[in-house]
Amino acid sequence: MLDVEAVDAYYGESHILRDLSLHVDSGEICAVLGRNGAGKTTTLRAIAGTDEPEVRSGHVRFHGDDVTHLPTEDVAVRGISLVPEERRIFPDLTVAENMHIAEVVRNRSNVVGRDIEFDRGQMADEDIYDVFPRLRERLSQKGGTLSGGEQQMLAIARALKQNPDLLMLDEPYEGLAPQIIQAVEAAVERIREDGTTVLLVEQNAVAAMNIADRCYVVDQGQVVFEGTADELRADEETRDRYLGV
Repeated sequence: MLDVEAVDAYYGESHILRDLSLHVDSGEICAVLGRNGAGKTTTLRAIAGTDEPEVRSGHVRFHGDDVTHLPTEDVAVRGISLVPEERRIFPDLTVAENMHIAEVVRNRSNVVGRDIEFDRGQMADEDIYDVFPRLRERLSQKGGTLSGGEQQMLAIARALKQNPDLLMLDEPYEGLAPQIIQAVEAAVERIREDGTTVLLVEQNAVAAMNIADRCYVVDQGQVVFEGTADELRADEETRDRYLGV
């Protein structure tokens, strides 16, 4: 589904990703792990086509199409949704209004200049609330008054409005209590069961390995490990050196 091929990416003159390659297969949960500053978030941003970083060499291919230098909205229309680390919900809007804004933005992205074959439609709200029943209970509550875990659920729910083939999650467990992490884990597994492939970036390697089929470990912008979650659990040297777990 997704192939990142020998990507070099920069912020200004700072060389962040160095010949980084990875792939994500349809129907799996894949985790990119590493310490803070290892290049994990930059990897997701390079895939999503954000304004930064600048990809100066290498390719990002999605369903075989080269999307390396496409604008973010064009990448999204093709079926990639990114939930950023900072979540970016609207704190003064209710849950229902946040979901409606996601629908408006999605519809607008299909207007001028978009190829019709990439019009993917949207998931119904009720299907999304089946994944996140807590949000159904808080439709009239403002986003800023939600707990951290509920805000994370809302951020993921908005991304699901694009009906993506690939959902990318940047640090979905950050700042969450263990019980809430388990709820988010269950939701991510449900999303995969419903047909959406997941690529997640995490510093919490133990939690990520609970649900990941395969893992990459990144250090200083380079892949230093690729394997199954079980293989990473068994590789004590890699975990100690690059993850501290």
